[in-house]
Amino acid sequence: MESQATQVGLIAAFQHGGFATQLIAITMAVSLAFIVERFVKLYLRLSINGPAFMFEVQKYILANDLDGALRVCNGAKDAALPKVIKAGLMRASRSEEQIQNALDAASLEVIPQLERNLPYLALIANVATLLGLLGTISGLIRSFAAVALADPAQRQAILSAGISEAMYSTAFGLVVAISTMVCHSFLAAKASRIVSDIDEHSVKLLDLLSARKVQHSAERT
Repeated sequence: MESQATQVGLIAAFQHGGFATQLIAITMAVSLAFIVERFVKLYLRLSINGPAFMFEVQKYILANDLDGALRVCNGAKDAALPKVIKAGLMRASRSEEQIQNALDAASLEVIPQLERNLPYLALIANVATLLGLLGTISGLIRSFAAVALADPAQRQAILSAGISEAMYSTAFGLVVAISTMVCHSFLAAKASRIVSDIDEHSVKLLDLLSARKVQHSAERT
């Protein structure tokens, strides 16, 4: 019953909210497109269980099997973390500075993919709120202007219709803005967690490769 009432409320807002609700509906469609795209990217493609992945990589590195570690990375090539770790593994035989440079370069390539389109969601939320306010002001101006020229018997109906349009516009704008901001917060938090995993496990990889070089040097002597 509550969901049906919500649907009826949104339909009524769109029908009676004036031109502003049509613009807000456009922002809602754009917002949904960005949210779905970011959800698929961040939760289904670019994300991976960092500790479990790094455990497998570490196991191969400690066994001096870099090819095995690369196979683990290739097995999850769409995720962000394996791309960065693979870049470091490809420079495993070089100096620490070169390994770090490879990790940094891969991170700079991957991180923008995580944050893409997220700023637009915050912008859309603000625009939806302002469009709701614009619709409110427009509805009130129209209703008071019509009341001034209308027949006294019709003034109450005209005023009620204008105020209804103004309130529907405000409500619709706030619903879109709040929903967009909530989704933006969840998606931004997910992107931040992936970036944190990249930073953390890049340092661990560098430490593992450094320890591997020291071990090889000791074995040769």
